[in-house]
Amino acid sequence: MIVLKNARVIDGTGAVPQTGATVVVRDNRIADVTTRNAEFPENAEVVDCAGLTVLPGLIDCHDHMANHRYALDHRWKLDEPASTRHLRTAKVLKETLAAGYTTIRDAAGLDVGFKRAIDEGLIPGPRLVLSLSIISPVGGIGDAVSPSGLPLDDCGCCIPGDPLLPEGVANSPDSVRQIVRKMVRAGADVIKCATTGGASSRPGHGPLDPAFNLDEMQALVEEAQALDRRVMCHALGGRGLDIAIEAGVNSIEHGCYLDENPRHLERMAERGIFFVPTLLVYEYHRKSPAPHVRERAAALYEHHVESIKRALKIGVKVVAGTDAGGHGHPANAGELDCLVRAGLTPMQALQAATGWAAECVGWETDLGTIAPGKLADLVVVKGDPLADIAVLRDAANIALVVKDGAVAANRLPAR
Repeated sequence: MIVLKNARVIDGTGAVPQTGATVVVRDNRIADVTTRNAEFPENAEVVDCAGLTVLPGLIDCHDHMANHRYALDHRWKLDEPASTRHLRTAKVLKETLAAGYTTIRDAAGLDVGFKRAIDEGLIPGPRLVLSLSIISPVGGIGDAVSPSGLPLDDCGCCIPGDPLLPEGVANSPDSVRQIVRKMVRAGADVIKCATTGGASSRPGHGPLDPAFNLDEMQALVEEAQALDRRVMCHALGGRGLDIAIEAGVNSIEHGCYLDENPRHLERMAERGIFFVPTLLVYEYHRKSPAPHVRERAAALYEHHVESIKRALKIGVKVVAGTDAGGHGHPANAGELDCLVRAGLTPMQALQAATGWAAECVGWETDLGTIAPGKLADLVVVKGDPLADIAVLRDAANIALVVKDGAVAANRLPAR
């Protein structure tokens, strides 16, 4: 039993914080949240949280945990042996958990072996929701091609494909259905796809350039739903963004130009589609050494902020995702700072990484809020994130992390 007493509790629902509260953890569940005095067994681990804030375990809805640099040699897996990359990823997973993030939805690149290793206790890390690979057509962001035009995973002289990361290129409704089934067979918890280019895509395939046709996207969504999987869709603007919303994806990733058509956000509100803006990565792109990336990231900024403000007004839930933390791990809480600067209140930013985020990944029954019966994923913070959301950016302020009822990180003074 773990008892967090005398705490200021922000429960992830948006409710006013409870002061002088006690959170009781029994086994791997929250047994009680109370302001009453109570006696506890002698073997209970009692933590005095006076002056500290207790939050639900934080959730990042869009990360790339196996991506450690943005340079092409790293993205093409040319810079180091696979074993070194995997060990580096294991270190990142441990550090991310210790920074208070108990759940990560990985938006491609992390294979199912890491999830198994965490579940079996081989390495520490967050709960993982995996997409494995990005599904897109030829020429889309999931089509790995070198500047010479050679496919990176199928040209013999370049890079062999990873059998744990299925090929994601599909070019017809039937092909899309097959790829979705292969992703699920390989262990995908969520289906990741792309209907536009991005800020960092090759010249000629930018944020407003489309990828899939509507019939292909409808086939993708239908097949994913038939296999009880949600769909997260990289879609920045233009016709590709419209197609993603029309097809009925579950979340729009990036959504930088949602402000350009009022019906975009209206339809998202009507259909309960989540908005994962990933602001932090565009801060990184605005400093890119590639001129076309800098220009795209600068051009979309005002649209992006306006899209977030309109989403909040119309009732679309904005949730936190970093897209590889601006290409540094663990920098996940930097997204919350970005969201506040874009117009969310600190309480809304916390909901974006707790209650709303749990709904986005489909785990709201067990995670995202502090309530009896929920899984015991909890973070004890030095300071008040409602007064300064940036306190979460410094891991030194994360005093205690509890995942699944067990202490995962402890920076409290020795007793």
